[in-house]
Amino acid sequence: MRGIVADGTGRLRWQEMPDPAVGPGEVLIAVHAAGVNRADLLQAAGKYPPPPGVSDVLGLEVSGTVVDVAADVRGMVVGQQVCALLSGGGYAELVAVPAGQVMPVPDGVPLADAAALPEVACTVWSNLVRTARLGRDEVLLVHGGASGIGTHAIQVARALGATVAVTAGSPEKLARCAELGAQILINHRTEDFVERIRQVTGRAGADVVLDIMGAAYLDRNLAALNADGRLVIIGMQGGLKAELNIATLIGKRLSVTGTALRGRPTGGEHGKAAIVDDVVAAVWPMVADGRVRPVIGARFPIDRAADAHRLLQSGQTYGKVVLTNPPAQ
Repeated sequence: MRGIVADGTGRLRWQEMPDPAVGPGEVLIAVHAAGVNRADLLQAAGKYPPPPGVSDVLGLEVSGTVVDVAADVRGMVVGQQVCALLSGGGYAELVAVPAGQVMPVPDGVPLADAAALPEVACTVWSNLVRTARLGRDEVLLVHGGASGIGTHAIQVARALGATVAVTAGSPEKLARCAELGAQILINHRTEDFVERIRQVTGRAGADVVLDIMGAAYLDRNLAALNADGRLVIIGMQGGLKAELNIATLIGKRLSVTGTALRGRPTGGEHGKAAIVDDVVAAVWPMVADGRVRPVIGARFPIDRAADAHRLLQSGQTYGKVVLTNPPAQ
């Protein structure tokens, strides 16, 4: 088969490599499409190596067709169309995946579009619901509202009955967020998100903040939270280290949680399989009835993955970027 590896400087190589072996509890998928994530850009630059034992091939999510199933796997058959959450290996023609991380393609979603769902769906559900316990009528603030995670978070939060505020860097991106259901639109280049969220909530603040920025926003995120608010940090685009105002934390009874999806084990209460099960049970019906849809801003053939990376790095896209494999000969 062919797959894409990086040299640690951002350069990508589409090259021949051995077919992956199907181990116990695994499914082999012929990849139709793969989602592009910022973690892929970091890995390509040598800043985010795969977990021990995971393929060096880039890619954290795919859609495709099952072509082999381990003898101990039940409920999956050759020929089934699926999408899957990976720890790596998705930028390829074939990928072996633990069966617990494989999902049916949601009703009404084209196979190529399904590659845009696993990473955002599992990230958003695990953080907004399993970690932050976002409830009906609460206020959620999403930084990077026009990103892949942001566009999905808007839709899921609205389906859950929350009020959604977003930050983005242009009127065009904010308009796209509004189309998805965001009610409070904040241009982070021209507005102070703390003051704006306080203004629209009667000085109370947000109940939950989903943050991709990390250090740069830590103090202001705490200021933006309501009493008993929850800050969930899932990215470090704004740096790694910051001071934490303990007085604010204690005074407002706040919680700060940092999470990541890639390094989790498949099994266990907080493992990938449990999250996948929740997503299939709770989010896939939202997709099937139209309350949530995959948002894809750009598509590239997989041998142009470098162009896809450059586009995502530029910030000049909206929603997800997807790579498609050519049909098998």
